[in-house]
Amino acid sequence: MRLQKFLSEAGVASRRGAEGLIHEGRVRVNEVTIEEQGVKVDPEEDRIRLDDRPIRLKEKIYLALNKPRGYVCSRARQQRERILHDLLPAEWRHLYSIGRLDRDSEGLIFLTNDGDLCLKISHPKYEVKKRYHIEIGRTVDDSVVQRLQEGVWDHGEWLKAERAWAVPPTGLKIELVEGRNREIRRMLAALGERVQQLRRDRIGSVRLGKLKSGEWRHLNRNEVRSFLNERAGDE
Repeated sequence: MRLQKFLSEAGVASRRGAEGLIHEGRVRVNEVTIEEQGVKVDPEEDRIRLDDRPIRLKEKIYLALNKPRGYVCSRARQQRERILHDLLPAEWRHLYSIGRLDRDSEGLIFLTNDGDLCLKISHPKYEVKKRYHIEIGRTVDDSVVQRLQEGVWDHGEWLKAERAWAVPPTGLKIELVEGRNREIRRMLAALGERVQQLRRDRIGSVRLGKLKSGEWRHLNRNEVRSFLNERAGDE
């Protein structure tokens, strides 16, 4: 197993973050400081340390959570803000979220200590679709749907929905593969529309379903394998 993969599976950081730790010379294997990428290790035989702290593989945890509005997707609290990890048992507060939903958005988000799953869901090349339900407070006409699918410019970025369709009376659905910062809100603002509610209801083949706001559940084995073993998308 490559060292950066070991560190991500141990819950230390994402794969990219682990590469940064190695580059900084903070990782030792059998008392030798490693500064190059791609070194292979044996998790059962090698002694691996980060900042002089022994690192071991942890049980992999996969959670689906229905994020309520008003919570921030961060493990670091700023002042009195509510963070996603307030909704989890204390022993799981080391998990990191896969992607983000902004403070005013709600819905399905995954938390894990598995760097492979994080990469497979978040990197655009794996084409994992995320679906959102948006309420804008008025009837959605065909021109809005068409513009979302054609794309719009906003602050030097080309923003485009993979798919969009109206949900009467005042809503629409949008599917994205590459979710940029506040992308849906920015697209709709560029078209003169104001988002009243934004909820993510699907990631790949996993649906929000009956999960209540603030509640979480474990992803089952088939759900996890759908992301790790094959390109995820529509069922």
